[in-house]
Formats: sequence, C-alpha cells, structure tokens
Amino acid sequence: MSYFALYAAGIVSIWWVCHVGWVEALKRILSVLIPSTLIILFNIKAGKMLFRNPLFGFISFLPTAVFIFKGSQPFVAGINSWIDRRTNDFVDSYEVVDAEVISREDD
Repeated sequence: MSYFALYAAGIVSIWWVCHVGWVEALKRILSVLIPSTLIILFNIKAGKMLFRNPLFGFISFLPTAVFIFKGSQPFVAGINSWIDRRTNDFVDSYEVVDAEVISREDD
C-alpha cells in the first residue's frame, strides 16, 4: 500500500512540474516538505524522550505542529527567495536587447 502512495505522489509531482514549471513546483514541494519533516522528527524524538515510545510522540503531534510550522516559515521563505534570486540572475541576462535609437530629425 505504501508503494501505491509513493507512486501516486510521484505522478502528482510530475503533473505539477509540467503544469507550473520546475521553479514553482520546487518551491511548493519544499514549502510542504521542510515543515512536515521537522514536525515528524521533533515528535518522534519528543515521544521517545518523554513517553519512552516514539509512536506515542508521533501520534500526539497536533499541539506542536502549529508551532513548528509557523517557526519554519522564515526558513522556507529564505530558501524560496534564494531560488528566486538564482533564477532572476539567469532571466535578466537573456532579456537584454541592444538597440540603436534613430531620431526622426536625421531623415
């Protein structure tokens, strides 16, 4: 069953990349993946330390999920702005057009 979920996630990711492009898809995937990973890791570690059972810590994630999600938003925004900065450097260099100005008085 987990293979089916991974397969479906892969198909959705490919569709999303084709629909919005690499940069927007990467930014969206990172904005979901980073907070989710931090929430899961924190709750497993907290459950192991507090309750001696990592499964209980994973199940009791709701109180900490909000705080970790809000706390990770500046980090995600920094990564997204870095991605935008890197793409804007390449885009700006290709949009430069050399042109000569010819005034109408010279005719």
